[in-house]
Amino acid sequence: MKKFLSWALVLIVCLLGWLFFAQFSLSKEAKLSQPIGNASSETLSDSDCIKCHKKEVTFISSAGGKHQHVGCLGCHKGHYPMIAKEKMKPSCSECHSGKDHYTLPNCLGCHQNPHTPLNIVLTGNLKKECATCHAKVLEEIDTFKSKHTNLACNDCHSKHGEKPECLNCHTPHLEGQKHKDCLSCHKPHSPLKVAYSPEVPNAFCGACHKKQIDDLKLTSTKHGSLNCAFCHRDVHKTKPSCDNCHGAPHSASILAKFKKCTDCHEDAHLLIK
Repeated sequence: MKKFLSWALVLIVCLLGWLFFAQFSLSKEAKLSQPIGNASSETLSDSDCIKCHKKEVTFISSAGGKHQHVGCLGCHKGHYPMIAKEKMKPSCSECHSGKDHYTLPNCLGCHQNPHTPLNIVLTGNLKKECATCHAKVLEEIDTFKSKHTNLACNDCHSKHGEKPECLNCHTPHLEGQKHKDCLSCHKPHSPLKVAYSPEVPNAFCGACHKKQIDDLKLTSTKHGSLNCAFCHRDVHKTKPSCDNCHGAPHSASILAKFKKCTDCHEDAHLLIK
């Protein structure tokens, strides 16, 4: 009888232990599987994120731009299983709106890492995308037609904000010319609209207009001491009128007979006294 009671007592203790363990397990499982919505922010803080996501936190702190001021939980509203996995990564449009640029599809095509949003990678043939921020540049390049008009922006600008040198693609007019010399006459987005200051040296013009430069070296007049840009001012192919500088140096009867200065003075570059 005593032996039977001992076994019965052991059986009762085991049964009570099993019931307690089963109840504890069900309670824990129910808590883990139940989404708590906004309550996730009550159980997590930004300081918790670095425990598992050290790389992302490092990115944000070194190159996060304005994202540095948002905080992890400002974008990520919680963590699985507290919220559904598909809600852990927010869409860019949740914060960014109100500009044409923010309506472009595939933000991650250029802003590949949201934790370093200003480390922009330019892929594909980009032009209309760039126009959403650089409208005036695109208007200029389409208005003043050149071979540049048919290029994608990132054919020249391989990195965002990069200003490439003309000589990466173009051979200089003269040996020894530098990038800054190109810019003294050519604007990259309207390169055939050649404009310059009066200080542009004659050697630059002589690369294409060799005869005129040689003639100026031979002339015995004051023209020989002038820069080409002094007469051909501001815009390439400007042809000045002689009376801009010389007025009307002859009598009315001579001017009536000879309508153009070049009827007698055949070449302004090779005048001989």
